[in-house]
Amino acid sequence: MDNEKDLESLGEKLYDLIYPKHADMAPKLTGMLLELPGDVISQMLQDEALLTKALERALEALHPDTSKPASQADDVDSVSSDSLGEQLYELINLYNTGHTHKLTGMLLEQEKKVVLQLLSDPVLLEEKVNMALKTLQESSCRQSRRETGASDRDEEEVIGERLFALVRDLEPDHCADITGMLLEMDLGTLRQILSDRTMLEVAVQRAKSARENALRQPDPETK
Repeated sequence: MDNEKDLESLGEKLYDLIYPKHADMAPKLTGMLLELPGDVISQMLQDEALLTKALERALEALHPDTSKPASQADDVDSVSSDSLGEQLYELINLYNTGHTHKLTGMLLEQEKKVVLQLLSDPVLLEEKVNMALKTLQESSCRQSRRETGASDRDEEEVIGERLFALVRDLEPDHCADITGMLLEMDLGTLRQILSDRTMLEVAVQRAKSARENALRQPDPETK
């Protein structure tokens, strides 16, 4: 209910600003701009230049230039990528995602006519921004997991080398087998063993006993 009241309040303020400039179309233009996020609308109410740009795009969407249908493709091609990028950047920056530059680059990879449509359609733009942001976040998570996995593998290798050297001092005859058994423990336990001599000795003795018991077990195939 509060959201409806807030939207109504924003709509009244927008209408008051739009009416002096576009009296005949004030209701329609107000409705179009109200499709934008609340934060964006609030910013437009305080920034006349931003409001003017939004109105221009809304008017272009309502009255597309159809006088030269045959040259529409040429018009699209004549728009520079830099110009599209600047306009798109300004709109995406209003969402305060913290990833404006990356999101703009992702959306600019689409065809020019699609980008032009984004500039004139607030609803479509918000949808595309959310999709791109989700893709970016998923990619970041995958990269983080890969880096964490690589870090764990590096640590396991270092721990393995240190553990082998310590086990060799205690059980030189079977140090390789015992070290391999100990490395099946989780990293947290291994770190404790490396820092606590008593824990290390206990762990080595348990691994040694387990190895000897396994060797004493008769082979089922020889029965």
